[in-house]
Amino acid sequence: MSEAYERERQNNASLSALSAKVSALRSVTVDIYDNARDQHVIDSNLETFSSMTSSLQGSARRLGVMARQGDRVAILKVAGILTGVGLAFWIVGGFLLRLLFGSSPSG
Repeated sequence: MSEAYERERQNNASLSALSAKVSALRSVTVDIYDNARDQHVIDSNLETFSSMTSSLQGSARRLGVMARQGDRVAILKVAGILTGVGLAFWIVGGFLLRLLFGSSPSG
């Protein structure tokens, strides 16, 4: 009888050790998956920024060609758009600053 109990104890110890190894393996697998997913997100962001950079470079190149050609109406349109965007940022920025910090224009 005592031999059966000893074998049962050894089996339980082996099962516990195996369970610990499986848990460690599962943890490593989850870490690898998380790392791969994070790397995919980083790669996706890099591709997005690269695409945006090339798009901005193309727009700047076309704007430079237009300015060199002297298309007066197009230059005035671009200047108006840039002025409007700057004014919009100034107004929205002022509103947000007042909203965040609660300062009034009167002091």
